[in-house]
Amino acid sequence: MAFGLGFGLLLALFLLSLAIGSRPIPLTDVFGAFTAYDARSDMHLIVRELRVPRGLLAITAGAALGMAGTVMQAVTRNPLAEPGLLGVNAGAAMAVVLGTSAFGLTAISHYVWFGILGAGLSGAAVFFLGRGHQSGADPVRLLLAGAGLSIVLGAAVSLVVLNAVLDVLDIFRTWASGALEGRGMAVTWTMTVALIVGGALALALGPALNALAMGESMGRALGLDPPRIWALACLSVMILSGAATAAAGPIAFVGLAAPHIARAVAGPDNRTLLPLSAIFAAALLLGADIVGRVVVAPDELAAGIVATILGGPFFIHLVRRFRLVHL
Repeated sequence: MAFGLGFGLLLALFLLSLAIGSRPIPLTDVFGAFTAYDARSDMHLIVRELRVPRGLLAITAGAALGMAGTVMQAVTRNPLAEPGLLGVNAGAAMAVVLGTSAFGLTAISHYVWFGILGAGLSGAAVFFLGRGHQSGADPVRLLLAGAGLSIVLGAAVSLVVLNAVLDVLDIFRTWASGALEGRGMAVTWTMTVALIVGGALALALGPALNALAMGESMGRALGLDPPRIWALACLSVMILSGAATAAAGPIAFVGLAAPHIARAVAGPDNRTLLPLSAIFAAALLLGADIVGRVVVAPDELAAGIVATILGGPFFIHLVRRFRLVHL
């Protein structure tokens, strides 16, 4: 039932995203862009060349953030955990800045790979710094290491951006705002591959995360290797959140709130929670992108900014209305 409602909501939002924008397009023309495509029709071109890639990027990036947030909350057993705590956002930002300033990369299909690499390297550094002396990676140390590395990398990004040329500043400003327009299908395909790989790993870890929710000692009694599970979980977060951050910018709130919405609907079982969080997070980011097109029309507000503005009050309401389910 929950999956059916989630897919229905996501499909409805996707259709709206094809119709709503600085130039509204009737749904008949939206369907016509697929059933009777005419390359001479500017409406058909807008739908297929601009809005379809944008909508698909919102769906794939949102789904990746939702799954990454679910894994983070399960691993750390912290209901306020979200992908940025592993330093992934800061690492991607640093890599994007270096790619544009040092190597002159201006196309997002080029510097998105720098972002993914930077996210992976920062995540690996956090995992290394968060290792315990005897027991391997520890959730508390991971959070502290992620926070510390994020501060250092954030300062480095500010230093580079303030001394960069205006073109680099403009590229970084657009990326950092979480704007989804103009990304293109090349970026969407990259995001899709990352979602498949990282999502498959996260789903495979679902039963183990359920066992570790009962405590590390219980997990060991059931034959699990907690440090190995934590390492694989961190890898899935790096792939999912790193690709989403590199492709769409540092999107806040989505990876934090979606798992709580899914948990309120379907309970704490990660085998169900992971795919449901992906659906709800995709709907949240797509909805934020639609709102951004309407609220200041005919101009647009970046989806990342809308998610940040709406995220705080909505999450407070969610906490007060449903209460957080203990992890």
